[in-house]
Amino acid sequence: MTDEKNLSRLPHNLILNDRRTLSVAGVSEVVSCDEEIVVLRTVMGELTVSGSKLHIGRFDRESGELKLDGSIKELVYTDLETRQRGLFDKLFR
Repeated sequence: MTDEKNLSRLPHNLILNDRRTLSVAGVSEVVSCDEEIVVLRTVMGELTVSGSKLHIGRFDRESGELKLDGSIKELVYTDLETRQRGLFDKLFR
C-alpha cells in the first residue's frame, strides 16, 4: 500500500474532456461521493467536483489515479489550512 511520503511525490494533474469525463492523478482518498458532489483528497489539497449524475469509474489508490464520469459543472480546490481556519471562524463567532 502507498504511504503518505510516496503519495506526496505523485504528480498531480487533471484532464477534463467535454465536461463529461475527468481524469485526476495524485488522489490519496475519496472523502465523499454522491451523484452531485465528489470530494477528493489530493496531493495539492482537497478537490470538490460538483455536477450531476457523477460516478467514479475507477480509482487506483496505489497509483493515485481516478476517473470520474457525469455532467461536471464545477471544480474547487480547498487547502487544508483554509478549511481549518473556516471551521474555527464558524466556531468562534
